Amino acid sequence: MATQQHSIEQLVEVLSQLSVLDMSKLKVALEEKWGVKAAAAAPMMMAAPAASAAPAAESTEFKITLEPSPDDKKIGVIKAIREITGLGLKEAKDMVDGAPKVIKESAAKAEADEIAKKVTTAGGKVTLKGL
Repeated sequence: MATQQHSIEQLVEVLSQLSVLDMSKLKVALEEKWGVKAAAAAPMMMAAPAASAAPAAESTEFKITLEPSPDDKKIGVIKAIREITGLGLKEAKDMVDGAPKVIKESAAKAEADEIAKKVTTAGGKVTLKGL
């Protein structure tokens, strides 16, 4: 038992050092290896694929673009962009003021949905383009 606990702690330490992009790749690799699919966080998103009769080739990677935001919502959108990207205040403000701007060139569907949710909750708008 102690050896197994030690192994789990080592695994947690290694995973904690991965970047978001590497975690996304790991998620996809585990889904393929185990033959499972991670469930979307939003229940409404899960209902849409079930409604379609013929399964279409769905994108797994998305380009996330920030669209222009209303002036009264920019402060919240700047805060969301800082949280998502780790940019400084000036860089995040420049991104929001210069929209449309790409937030992330390539992100897994779950990550893209999460980013879109954060920005829209803050009052902004994003577009997701499948790659």
